Amino acid sequence: MTIAPQSAVFASIAIPFILVIGVPVVLASPDGWSSGKNVVFSGASLWIGSVLCVGILNSFVSR
Repeated sequence: MTIAPQSAVFASIAIPFILVIGVPVVLASPDGWSSGKNVVFSGASLWIGSVLCVGILNSFVSR
């Protein structure tokens, strides 16, 4: 049962590292914000979802 919370925690740590590199690259592209905002919002939504998933799975982990 602990593999799911551990992978969710790993995802909530790994996604910001990907966003730290990905967001400046997307914004530095020739089209800039107009073409890359979907990527930025998708990454942010994925991170928020992983944080919520960690919170939900934390309630199921026994002490």
